[in-house]
Amino acid sequence: MGDLQNPKWMYRKGVLFLVLLCISIFIILLETRNWKIALLLGLIVWAAARLYYFLFYVIEKYVDPQYKFEGIV
Repeated sequence: MGDLQNPKWMYRKGVLFLVLLCISIFIILLETRNWKIALLLGLIVWAAARLYYFLFYVIEKYVDPQYKFEGIV
């Protein structure tokens, strides 16, 4: 299987990730019924997304253009 290159399918993949995220948050909130957990969950998701952006975009584009990541570890 090759790399995904069709923009239409890339957008669909992004929408599916969003749907999965929303369903998961909804189920967790139904199970816990606690807004503190919801807030912490939102903070975790936001922080993880920012870390990913930093590791795979900011360092390569702004800090060191020669450095290429092959993974986090």
